[in-house]
Amino acid sequence: MKLQEILGINVQRLRREKSLSQEQLAQLSGRTRGYLSSLEAGRRNATLDTLEVLAAALDVRACDLIRETSNEISTQDGPSDNRANG
Repeated sequence: MKLQEILGINVQRLRREKSLSQEQLAQLSGRTRGYLSSLEAGRRNATLDTLEVLAAALDVRACDLIRETSNEISTQDGPSDNRANG
């Protein structure tokens, strides 16, 4: 899974866990709702500055926004994943 997809999934998950709308997160982070929508959909790259701002707005560490969860790993890899064999 691409890093920008992981970021989008994590931002959306964390935003929902905190019961925030995209509009509310936009206000907290100084980004637009449209930007956040594209980011959550995995269509947007974020700068390091944006990672820091979003992490602060979501009250998490920046690294938590780009870390794959076990759920993401299990859904991306099928039985034919050969990365460990290389």
